[in-house]
Amino acid sequence: MTAPARNKTRGRGTTSKVDPRYLELQRESVADGWYEEEAPAKIKTQVTVERPRTIISRNQSPDIPFEQSINPYRGCEHGCIYCYARPTHAYMDLSPGIDFESRLFVKENAAELLRCELDQTGYVCKPIALGANTDPYQPLERDRKITRSIIEVLAEYQHPLTIVTKSRLVQRDIDLLTPMAKLDLCKVFVSVTTLDVDLARVMEPRASSPASRLETVARLAEAGIPTGVLFAPVIPALNDMDLEAVLEAAAAAGAESAGYIMLRLPREIKQLFEEWLDTHVPLKARHVMQLIRDLRGGRENDPNFFSRHQGTGVFAELINQRFAQACRRLGLNQQERELDTSRFRCKRASQLTLF
Repeated sequence: MTAPARNKTRGRGTTSKVDPRYLELQRESVADGWYEEEAPAKIKTQVTVERPRTIISRNQSPDIPFEQSINPYRGCEHGCIYCYARPTHAYMDLSPGIDFESRLFVKENAAELLRCELDQTGYVCKPIALGANTDPYQPLERDRKITRSIIEVLAEYQHPLTIVTKSRLVQRDIDLLTPMAKLDLCKVFVSVTTLDVDLARVMEPRASSPASRLETVARLAEAGIPTGVLFAPVIPALNDMDLEAVLEAAAAAGAESAGYIMLRLPREIKQLFEEWLDTHVPLKARHVMQLIRDLRGGRENDPNFFSRHQGTGVFAELINQRFAQACRRLGLNQQERELDTSRFRCKRASQLTLF
């Protein structure tokens, strides 16, 4: 078989079509010296309408700070090479590689489903996270407006939410988020992984630029919306040197909180990330992977709760100390804002009061 295509396609994180793990037959690409497959000049995005039966996902992981989430889209056009959600495309028998960022699914009935679930007898109000799996403000959202329709329902029901995004498009919904913020019903976290434009362009090809994300932090903070920054993921020897600079820029823009997550390489992401390193930073590839193994007890990935997000060992402890020191110096994470669940009012309850 032929060697895997090198990613030279502008605007895509990878052109690899690594097989989903549930296929009965798995293929292996081998360089035989005769032919090297070239990446296509342009890969079009295909969109499929999905109509799920439920929209709120429940989470019981003890190291994740939310219990409920909504993903308006399946797959993500941002194309971040390191995205931990890539393996979920295997559930659709699609590749976690290029299919994840080019074959997308839109949950058009999300707002309708959300109303039904919020009105169910016995529903307990807990903050809902948008952006837990894929970015709710990826390019599709500009026209589809599924995320905005979800926020409109949550605002109507006075239901608290959190948002994580790499897109400046969240600024569009400041008109909805500002009134919610005044009632302690929302927080927004902007993910900024580097200030290096060239690195961001190949690592997160269709996400907003680092400067646009910092401008987004400023706009949200000016509107009175509690805003934080996420330095996620930390990639040893690739972006970890930007940690303090990102936190300083975010604090100057008005961020009041910050967090970080160490790079994770579950399932198919390991192969995709190694291919990406060999293509874009070949001289650093072996060093980066060795540091990752040092963080993960000699493996490429650690699936265990708590340690999977921060890593273990000397490098992990160094990052933890650097992060804590920078936050103290910059006044980040000085107070924890609790979202208010007591304001929640479902339509079912309102209708019953009429009788």
